[in-house]
Amino acid sequence: MHATLRDFVPADASAVNAVAADAWAEFRASYTDQAVVDSNLARTAEIATTAELIVAVSHGQVVGAVGYVGPTAKRHPMFEPGWTIMRMLVVKPSARGHGVGRLLAEECVSRARRDGASFMALHTAEIMQVALAMYQRMGFKYLRSLPDMNGVKYALYLKSLAA
Repeated sequence: MHATLRDFVPADASAVNAVAADAWAEFRASYTDQAVVDSNLARTAEIATTAELIVAVSHGQVVGAVGYVGPTAKRHPMFEPGWTIMRMLVVKPSARGHGVGRLLAEECVSRARRDGASFMALHTAEIMQVALAMYQRMGFKYLRSLPDMNGVKYALYLKSLAA
């Protein structure tokens, strides 16, 4: 499967939200408040209001998405000022194993370098083993634990962008 990346357009919203819901379906039983998780996933495309939302497209269909938060953008307090952030990387299950997630993540790193950032951060759950392994291969290092979110353990990871 070959995927290309482009910036989100409003017409992508329902497809991005559907990909997010599909991508998280395997983790449903792990969360204590699935209604909250489902509500948040149904609004994934709203990331475009605070981040650069990037979509992966294959054969005319959105198969993945990720939010890139620049170094001066508004952020959750868990992230230091000046860090760039990768948010909500999601890949449709049928598109997994073809490098779509890696392509999206590398685009975020590329944009961080474009913006002159020294670090990129992300938070992820330990149950998301495939994504976590990919982030670690890309050089993201465990920084600290975060409070559980809906009964799931999360942690903050940081990648140095120094040459």
